[in-house]
Amino acid sequence: MGQLQAEKKLKKLQESLSRKKRGSHRRAKAVKRVAKAHRKVRNQRADFAHKASRKLVNRYQVIVLEDLTMANLVKQPKPKQDEETGQYLPNGAAVKAGLNKSIADAGWSQFVGMCTYKAAWAGRTLVQVDPKYTSQICPNCGNVRKKTLEERWHSCMCGCELDRDTASAKVVLGIRRKQLSVGTLLVHKVVSS
Repeated sequence: MGQLQAEKKLKKLQESLSRKKRGSHRRAKAVKRVAKAHRKVRNQRADFAHKASRKLVNRYQVIVLEDLTMANLVKQPKPKQDEETGQYLPNGAAVKAGLNKSIADAGWSQFVGMCTYKAAWAGRTLVQVDPKYTSQICPNCGNVRKKTLEERWHSCMCGCELDRDTASAKVVLGIRRKQLSVGTLLVHKVVSS
């Protein structure tokens, strides 16, 4: 059963649980089924993180990741209020809620923690760089251009045309190379999950 199917099953079990009478025998059984479904989803996420981190550590000598702060990524959008009428305007909170779930489901901190200990055990180097402007900088000329999250293609005046994620990855790698050439001492940050 895939992770998406397991999440759908969990949702149905939770709905079933909410209909059970408190203190009943059937509710106790439903609670156990929901706990088991939660365990299944958690184990699937951990399994994916283990396999992906192992693949990276086996394949690369140096692994460069962005030092992302999850609390900043999953912030709720601020409410927008019309100055004239005082009514609240649409602020994209429903869309952001779905994005926040996807970000949380990815388990970035858990993944980084697994990469960190596996890299240390295998004698590889894992470095985290500051994520500031990494998706806004052109990897070819270094020009900074603000982009919204909807823009998935990087296009610059210098002629550089790339997928936004690929461009960002090149910028992150470039930052690490620049730090190496300057001789900056980097502190490896161990992330606990």
